[in-house]
Amino acid sequence: MKDNPPHRILIFDSGIGGLSINDEIKQLVPDTAVTYVADNRIYPYGTLSEQALIERIARLFPRLIERFQPEAIVIACNSASTLVLDHLRELTRIPVIGVVPAIKPAAQYSQSRVIGLLATPGTVRRAYTDRLIQDFASHCRVIRVGSHELVDQAENKLRGLAVDRAAIRRVIAPFLEEPALDTIVLGCTHFPFLRQELNQLLGDRVTLIDSGQAIARRTDYILKTLPDRLQAHHTSADCFIFTRDNDSAHHLKPHLLERGFASVEFIDH
Repeated sequence: MKDNPPHRILIFDSGIGGLSINDEIKQLVPDTAVTYVADNRIYPYGTLSEQALIERIARLFPRLIERFQPEAIVIACNSASTLVLDHLRELTRIPVIGVVPAIKPAAQYSQSRVIGLLATPGTVRRAYTDRLIQDFASHCRVIRVGSHELVDQAENKLRGLAVDRAAIRRVIAPFLEEPALDTIVLGCTHFPFLRQELNQLLGDRVTLIDSGQAIARRTDYILKTLPDRLQAHHTSADCFIFTRDNDSAHHLKPHLLERGFASVEFIDH
């Protein structure tokens, strides 16, 4: 009797920040076949209006689901997850796992009850984020900083380009000016790639918390609840998909192949 094939999961982000989630999932659940979709046609999501993002997801996902037939979907983007999870779950019966700012563990960890939220401007302003803070961090003072610039800095780093530390310092200045702050939530999946630079600027007094390991555990749990499947013709190789063919995506292709993706493809969506 043949073993079951690897579970097929779809990881989705506007760019390559969701690779931080992919890394955590592959470490915990290595026997998975990942299709990573970077919706670079309208990158970054943090600059879109809420209605534009909802409409984009509604148009794009039926085609992605039909083509790639995932058994689970991970929205590896805080900007999207804090807005479209309910809409996406109405489109499909496939389990959908979202990434939202780790407000709850940060509030539990903080000793000073002063925490920071570093995310995209859209995530910082989202009503979903307000509810997370109200539900889990009402006893804390939360300093919110929204930045598109750090998303670009993280993408540059993954491309092998120089990181502008002065720009990062300017963005996180509100945190540096608050001596009581002891915990910061990295509320964008791009930002864990800047952990080294952030730690150097913030020092030992501040702990950085993100959702990566929690999402990996949730994904593992969901996959274990799925029924056994017969051996299928689907490939077990990981594939990276861009929704727009441009120079920036081609520049990333060697890096993505080095990270273990068997192929890098471009689809016109």
